[in-house]
Amino acid sequence: MSNKGKIETINPTTGGVISSYESMSLDKIELITKNAQNAFEKWKKKEILERCDYIRDLSKILSKNKDRYARIVTEEMGKPITQSIAEIDKCALVCEYYSENAEAFLRDEIVPTEFRKSFISFEPLGVVAGIMPWNFPFWQVMRYAVPTLIAGNVAVLKHSSVCIGSALQIEGAFGESGFPENVFQCVIGDYKAGEALVLSHKVDAVSVTGSVNTGKRVAELAARGLKKCVLELGGSDPFVVLEDADLNQTAHLAAQSRLLNTGQSCIAAKRFIVVKEVADKFSKLFTENVEAEVVGDPMNPKTTVGPLVRESQRQTLMNQVQDATSKGGKILTGGKLVAGDGYFYEPTIVSNTNHKMVILNEEVFGPAAPIIVVDSEIDAIWEANNSEFGLGASIWTSKFDRGVRLAREIRSGVVRVNEMVRSDPRLPFGGIKSSGLGRELSQFGTREFVNVKSIVVKDISHKLLVE
Repeated sequence: MSNKGKIETINPTTGGVISSYESMSLDKIELITKNAQNAFEKWKKKEILERCDYIRDLSKILSKNKDRYARIVTEEMGKPITQSIAEIDKCALVCEYYSENAEAFLRDEIVPTEFRKSFISFEPLGVVAGIMPWNFPFWQVMRYAVPTLIAGNVAVLKHSSVCIGSALQIEGAFGESGFPENVFQCVIGDYKAGEALVLSHKVDAVSVTGSVNTGKRVAELAARGLKKCVLELGGSDPFVVLEDADLNQTAHLAAQSRLLNTGQSCIAAKRFIVVKEVADKFSKLFTENVEAEVVGDPMNPKTTVGPLVRESQRQTLMNQVQDATSKGGKILTGGKLVAGDGYFYEPTIVSNTNHKMVILNEEVFGPAAPIIVVDSEIDAIWEANNSEFGLGASIWTSKFDRGVRLAREIRSGVVRVNEMVRSDPRLPFGGIKSSGLGRELSQFGTREFVNVKSIVVKDISHKLLVE
């Protein structure tokens, strides 16, 4: 919430104000980018193994302070505390992964040619701005910042107004790890601050995680300066259940995949596509698993579903569910606001869905799951691809070869067979269609913000030297 240059962070569990922050002026933002530019000139000259040492130290700081960081995450955006702790652990893991592998990822590649030496060099671009969301306040930042910095760039973060406390803790973690001054900095402000950062002549590239509209706007602004962009945007991941799936395991992981982070995840399963032969049994088991989830205070370690991040988010979800029921959808469980303080909503399953319902045509960012019943495998794959999004997907089948074959037919950046969709530092992550451009993580993520430079060296001939 912002008011006359101030931004207030709100605890979604209570609705109370946590803290108030001053928005930065445009002059302050420009000074930050200037300082980043100066820091880049020194940071890029460090050997990559030295940069790896800094990232390794960052991993230790994240682990050391994880309980404090996790508590701030839960206070600001409502994630159950056990999931917040797991998020910080994953941040430490991505630091360890890159500190061990980045030197190999960015090593010069020799290319045999007729010349004395031909090779590809991977050189940093400069100042990389990050426009990051609230739903994984630490992980989304580390996923962008660690490979960006280890490649020799510097980073300026404009985090969501929901989680400014988390942003400042992240900035503090880089400082505590001993990073040189201004290699990682934060900008505080609303969307206008983010736009100013992207438009700054001192910013060379941009990484965005957010909504489709946010991604399009940032890409439009970055295009004015022909700046490289990586866009990780929305998703409406299909969860395809075939007749030979292990339904007990599948139903359990369906609930986990839909309700992780209270359903507020771009890679959560959002469309449950089930072949008719097992639809009734799956629906029953899925409902039982969803009803076993514990909704409540996210600071309680037993809680598995917390509040939504803000009241407007809860209202959007409620409207999507009500639209479905008005058009023939049937509520199998949930479907109501939770009385009392905070922005809670009952975990919900809707059956008998059709494509006139917005719950199938919009991204559902909360604990509501529509079930779509289809006649066959062919129909299931068609339905999975029938979306503007293409981020992740999962397929559930007992046949290995069938899973691999169908995974190739899904139009998305990530497909998992018999496993819920997650990001993994070892594998590239990103989407197609309205889900974005570019890739994060793995070797591919390390090379998004580098100049892939071809260098050719030809010997001066002996004849030329004599002349």
